[in-house]
Amino acid sequence: MYRTKIKNLIEWKLNKNRKPLVFLGARQVGKTWLIREFGKNEYRQMVYVNFEDKDAPIDIFQTDFNMDRIITLLNAFAGLKITAEDTLLVFDEIQAAPQGITALKYFYEKAPQYQIIAAGSLLGVNIHPGESFPVGKVEFEMLYPLDFTEFLLAMGETALVELIEAQDWELTNAFNSKLINYLRYYFYVGGMPEAVLSFSQNRDWDEVRKIQRAILKSYENDFSKHAPKEILPRIKMVWNSIPAQLAKENKKFMYGMLKEGARAKDFELAIQWLVDSGLLHKIFNVSKPALPLVAYQELSNFKLYYNDIGLLGAMSKLHAKTLITGDVAFTEFKGSLTEQFVFQQFISNERLSIHYCTFNNSKYEIDFIVQTKNDEVIPIEAKSSESLKSRSLKLFCEKFQPPTAIRTSLSGYRKEDWMTNVPLYIIGAYFLFPPPPVS
Repeated sequence: MYRTKIKNLIEWKLNKNRKPLVFLGARQVGKTWLIREFGKNEYRQMVYVNFEDKDAPIDIFQTDFNMDRIITLLNAFAGLKITAEDTLLVFDEIQAAPQGITALKYFYEKAPQYQIIAAGSLLGVNIHPGESFPVGKVEFEMLYPLDFTEFLLAMGETALVELIEAQDWELTNAFNSKLINYLRYYFYVGGMPEAVLSFSQNRDWDEVRKIQRAILKSYENDFSKHAPKEILPRIKMVWNSIPAQLAKENKKFMYGMLKEGARAKDFELAIQWLVDSGLLHKIFNVSKPALPLVAYQELSNFKLYYNDIGLLGAMSKLHAKTLITGDVAFTEFKGSLTEQFVFQQFISNERLSIHYCTFNNSKYEIDFIVQTKNDEVIPIEAKSSESLKSRSLKLFCEKFQPPTAIRTSLSGYRKEDWMTNVPLYIIGAYFLFPPPPVS
């Protein structure tokens, strides 16, 4: 299974000024697998320590931060001789090791020659008291579930991916039906690596759902194990409410859907815990589509998305037949799956700042408004079928005159005077690759 993040890891290795790398992401998105593949393919040897294992040297950093002592102990643990130039040191679930995060600072300051990747699934919520990330002393990478392009690669569709990456959007129209079929599959399977691998090998819908339910159960176990007990019930209420929140016409998060009389102050810690753990993602409304978007975000008005569309389907108990036949996948729940899909294609793109926008006294809404690396502000309307009525987007363009406007739908690629229709199956790639030179 190919993950595009491998390119970032190789760039990190080749950087002479690299710092210890902290690899973040929710549980079961494939962090450990990717790091180990990277170590196996790019280094002569690798020392892998999972600090949640019972035989792990969990107290290795507690005595002091003497690098010679630590390396000597790691030599003994791994049964090999660590050489800085061709050994990758991997500290997995580093949050389980007291002073493990702090130790990264001393590796950077006292022993920068060593190549270190630290990973953890709950680093945002489960760091030991008195510890914090050594700002300026480490680098960060975030891993998410597979996006649609990675899913196509896992399905063996290398030629389709090469076509998409070539940005010949008109030519991709010739493969519209085939790509829409894969889109239906992705809406059900999602991007969790275990589910994708199972589906690529067996095409067994029931097995995929079984895997997704097991992942959801493991997340719920994490709530009980790691979340503060005083907010645990509220975490569960927020988590279970997301399918209903996204099924509304207006997908703004509503506290009143949790329980009657619910208020923001009662649930803000629960929401933040889920966001910090990487299980939910939050985007804010902006009061004005101007640069920088973050200056105009309204912190009290936001949407919440799951980390994976397949898990949203599993939480909603959608049957495979519902999603893979006809256009039900794209129209059910007022387009909630379509919005989740588009968001999921954007979230791994570090070039984008993602928001949404209401205007005319919140009467109209633009599903997404993004700020690109080049400081373009682009409104995006996600259509859940081939119906191409775009009243909100049209009114937005008339009011604010953006240079670029995007509608993404099941329809093929085409450029019009006031906006461009980008098929759902290339919306992630459309923003990921720089535009080709104008001839």
